[in-house]
Amino acid sequence: MTDPQEITSRGAGELGMNRPISRRDFFDGVAATAGIAALGSLPGLDGGGAPGTADADGPWAPEPLGIAPEPRFPPVLTGLRGDTAETLGVPHALRDNRFWIHAGTPVPTGERYDLVVVGGGISGVSAAHRWLESAPGARILILDNHDEFGGHARRNEFHPEGRRGPLVGYGGSQSIESPSTWTPEGRDLLGKLGVQVRGLGDRLDRGLYPGLGMHAGVLCDRETFGVDRLVALPPGREPARWIAELPVAERARRDLLMLYENPPDWFPGLSDGQKKERLAGLTYAGFLRDVCGVHPDVLRFVQTMPNDEWGYGSDAFGAIDAWGSADEYGYPGFSGLGLDASRPSEYNSPSVARRWGADDPHACHFPEGNQALVRMMIGRMVPGFATAVDMEGVTTARFDYGRLDLPGNAVRVRLSSTVVSVANDGDPATATTATVGYFDGERVRTVQAAGVIMACWNMVIPYLVDELAPEQKRALRAAVKVPLLYATVQLRGWEAWRRVGVSRARFTGAYWCVAELDHPVSVGDYRCPTAPDEPINVHMVRTPAARGMSPADGSAAGRRELLRTPYAYLEHSIRDQLARLLGPGGFDPARDIQAITVNRWGHGYAPEYATPWNLDFYPHGEFPATLARRRAGRIAIANSDSVPAAYADAAITAAYRAVQELQE
Repeated sequence: MTDPQEITSRGAGELGMNRPISRRDFFDGVAATAGIAALGSLPGLDGGGAPGTADADGPWAPEPLGIAPEPRFPPVLTGLRGDTAETLGVPHALRDNRFWIHAGTPVPTGERYDLVVVGGGISGVSAAHRWLESAPGARILILDNHDEFGGHARRNEFHPEGRRGPLVGYGGSQSIESPSTWTPEGRDLLGKLGVQVRGLGDRLDRGLYPGLGMHAGVLCDRETFGVDRLVALPPGREPARWIAELPVAERARRDLLMLYENPPDWFPGLSDGQKKERLAGLTYAGFLRDVCGVHPDVLRFVQTMPNDEWGYGSDAFGAIDAWGSADEYGYPGFSGLGLDASRPSEYNSPSVARRWGADDPHACHFPEGNQALVRMMIGRMVPGFATAVDMEGVTTARFDYGRLDLPGNAVRVRLSSTVVSVANDGDPATATTATVGYFDGERVRTVQAAGVIMACWNMVIPYLVDELAPEQKRALRAAVKVPLLYATVQLRGWEAWRRVGVSRARFTGAYWCVAELDHPVSVGDYRCPTAPDEPINVHMVRTPAARGMSPADGSAAGRRELLRTPYAYLEHSIRDQLARLLGPGGFDPARDIQAITVNRWGHGYAPEYATPWNLDFYPHGEFPATLARRRAGRIAIANSDSVPAAYADAAITAAYRAVQELQE
């Protein structure tokens, strides 16, 4: 990575780093947690009075459409969001055995609940919603370490001048992907929320960008090839034409053309099953390098092809999954193998296998992504929180955060409250209650519950539930999430995108791997931008997993790098890459960028079992998640980690299972 001091001092004025937009910067998580030896400085709330800072009291609700909302409404906070230093400080102190040295004696609140849910993401909120179906009068407390609910499902909201109503985007969990392939539990919840996936899919204007001559493209960037060159990839464009435009060696052009148009049978004489077994032992980059013998420039070109979907590159992505998703995502090199594609291979990952043959729209999408589902559930459970809880009205509803934790609520949502301990009250085999301790920014407080569902990151559970067996703790720690950065950049217009002819661009090696215009979705009273002179959101993705490692090791190394990266570097890289992509279309980052929200997810995608990395147990052996999610007395385990799969329906399925375990 380029030194942050170097990049932030180079061309900052030209890129608009000195422009007066709203920014919210923090020390990185590692540096911040190093200073919490004195518990009084533990980050719980941002008390520095920075622009856009939320305080702990009062209703957080936007004003009516067309009027800028109060800055305390979490979706409108800009700068660094997601896993900020405040949210990570206490968990890191627990991990490093520094928290309890200074925490003091926990203080009982006297509160007793039927259920306490640890984690207010899709899985945790789904668990509370499911619990109420069989116990409508239950008292439930949801605890979360963030100042916003939804977990990785985040809403980013802007109010550009001249637009009626908010401009809404997503900062995490994006879409209801291929709804026909969702689990029964996921489909059950969608039905109960009244989400009509076919109707929602129809709200996406798939013809808007193509009708303006805008398609996908790839920017062969100077980090990879020494120059920046944008190559448009409209549907049906012959490979020979766009390959000729790539800034690669002549041999690499020949190799790419061969991979796309006429690859040989790389494994002659082997059966279908034997060929698939060979692929299962290779990464996609390894297949291209060691089997196909391609020029290194080919490897450089394809490196970031899987990043947006998987969180890591071709050097870690399995060759069998590249084959299995070649039709959908365009991985070349497999057509000469003559493989049976009527069904997935047993070695394909669950994600690839489940989408096999799906013919419904790839994604159904709310403007705010899957946080819409969370808002609909909380709106149904917390009286007065939302003015609308249906599919048509949730995006433009008003929300009163001051109602989330009222004493009279049957369901309470307590934010900025990091859980630090969970224990059965007595022998787990006979216990009827459990005690949960959480840090509220000042001290540890405890509540009691008849049941607890751990819907948080599974890898943190061993630090919270001490009574678990060592083998279960090891299995939980194996759920190493893949880190992600999702940036939402609000532009004053998108004419430059139209001029360069792309609506989405993949970068081959720059800091951010994808930049794309927001999905043109209109739902209820919400209207997406349809004219290039209108303000719009741009979504950008960074996948920090380090190259040359397994997904787990690369994720751990990438997360450490991510936490050391200051916000100034992130903003500069956003401005720089958009200027390089769109400069030929007249884009000026100093003029055209009006707001930036960077959603940092150090613990992002749930890790999925995949080859070649998990061949010691996948697909035939006992999965670590089976042991990891084992109930312990009155404590059950949810979260998509426990499936494991990085999808909203996986989180819902885990929630349903955990509820059933405790209600049996």
